[in-house]
Amino acid sequence: MFESLTDRLQATFDTLRRRGKLSDADVDTALREVRLALLEADVNYKVVKGFIKRVKERAIGQEVLKSLSPGQQVVKIVHEELMETLGEPGRLNLGMQSPAVIMMVGLQGAGKTTMSAKLALHLRKKGGRPLLVGADVYRPAAIDQLETLGKQLNIPVYHEGPDGSPPEVCANGVALGKKEGHTVVILDTAGRLNIDAMMMDEIKAIKSQTEPIETLLVADAMTGQEAVRVATDFNEAVDISGLVMTKIDGDARGGASISMREVTGVPIKFLGTGEKLSDLEIFHPDRLASRILGMGDVLTLIEKAQEEMDQEEAAKAGQKLLEGQFTLDDFLSQMQQIKKLGPLGKVMEMIPGFGQAAKGVDMSEAEKDLKRIEAIIQSMTMLERQRPKLIKASRKRRIAAGSGTSVQAVNKLLRDFRDMQKVMGQLRKRGGLKALGGMLGGGNNPFGL
Repeated sequence: MFESLTDRLQATFDTLRRRGKLSDADVDTALREVRLALLEADVNYKVVKGFIKRVKERAIGQEVLKSLSPGQQVVKIVHEELMETLGEPGRLNLGMQSPAVIMMVGLQGAGKTTMSAKLALHLRKKGGRPLLVGADVYRPAAIDQLETLGKQLNIPVYHEGPDGSPPEVCANGVALGKKEGHTVVILDTAGRLNIDAMMMDEIKAIKSQTEPIETLLVADAMTGQEAVRVATDFNEAVDISGLVMTKIDGDARGGASISMREVTGVPIKFLGTGEKLSDLEIFHPDRLASRILGMGDVLTLIEKAQEEMDQEEAAKAGQKLLEGQFTLDDFLSQMQQIKKLGPLGKVMEMIPGFGQAAKGVDMSEAEKDLKRIEAIIQSMTMLERQRPKLIKASRKRRIAAGSGTSVQAVNKLLRDFRDMQKVMGQLRKRGGLKALGGMLGGGNNPFGL
């Protein structure tokens, strides 16, 4: 989402880093570029004005102008002020009541129903027993969608059909949740194409009858500056307790998420990062600030790996790698595990330094290459995967035909795999892999290294 903003800021900071010393004029020029980058990214102009003022006050101080690496100091200041603007980490306040009631509000089309299901899944992973309540009676498809998502996740859904009264549906849902021992009840309320008095009155009535401990506004990151106005209106009407940004994996310029927290004073709690129901991230301002500045986000990548990948299988693969017994079948298994983390481009962006390096790489072509490799290995027999030296000319032709590729592609895979084994062998002889294994917990790490 922040690609254009990240590119613009990185270009500015690269110029600063190349200078031995910084003058006031250098800082002014850099901050002018930062200001333009933020405005072009749809950040609210008042937020930009305050942000630049705070950065400038620190950047022209002695801590920067007399430092050994002034360019790095400016980047550090921008990072810290960006974190300050983005606010506190996202934390749900579930309190002591049971069930804890969470009310989801927002405009139609923001992704509220899907986000309700994502949040239910997230809370179940944390040990909760969620109940979903379908209160969008004006759009029957919303209730059907929630029921479908509930069945997919094996999470119960309560609704009273399109003829129910939303405040009564929600109150009855909370009562059922209490009766059946659910720890959390998530209310999927109705949205509108635009904010109107009827919708606000309905939400106020629901809030009065159910007393939610959290009122989360689901906002579409693609709406830009409009999202700031929507957040302000909802906050004034129903006193929202948190923001949930959806569609941040799209081509939105990202300014809304930076602006909304600052303008409303309400914290961002979650980010919807994709279409899968597991694509929900707890908001961490430090990590998002690092992504915006092109510094990667290793912690989120590790968390995703620990959640999505088979830890036992990864540990076994890591041990095989350390012992020089890593096979093509192990390689295939690890490729399939890594695919669970999401598109290759997004994974690369989370690794410091790799995001910028990947700019010149066609990620769609890289994804195709991975699929070709997968097809080639899957066309081999188990014996061939374990002992690739057996693969001679006739076997190569059979594998190429079975995978829809060429003998040249099979040769390249075998050659690359041999080269990898040689490198690992050299590291093993020098003790490098043993040291690496020690740093990573003896091979017991989410990436199988």
